[in-house]
Amino acid sequence: MFSQEILKGTIKPLIIKLISDQGKMYGYQITQKVKELSSQKIVITEGALYPALHKLVDEGILVTESVWIGNRERKYYSLSKSGTLTASAKLEEIRESILMLVQLFELKPLVYDVK
Repeated sequence: MFSQEILKGTIKPLIIKLISDQGKMYGYQITQKVKELSSQKIVITEGALYPALHKLVDEGILVTESVWIGNRERKYYSLSKSGTLTASAKLEEIRESILMLVQLFELKPLVYDVK
């Protein structure tokens, strides 16, 4: 089980990373990609995802594009021009935070037996 407390602090950088890698994504697609990449260990709820997406839009990091699929509107999120510049800084910030936590908790890297 992944800590929900940690997820709260990393959801925005996680969204930025996924959208940076994919180009553009819609909400459900983001939740499914996170589940896939985390081997089903991280589940992002709509209640956590959409406020984070809206904050990233408000901050000018993401922009939206609405597309009608049948009779439903799908909102795609992509990095804005300034968001593209901000993305690398945000990702470096989370990388440094993780490394600091590893140091503070005196964690040793896991060794995987690859066969």
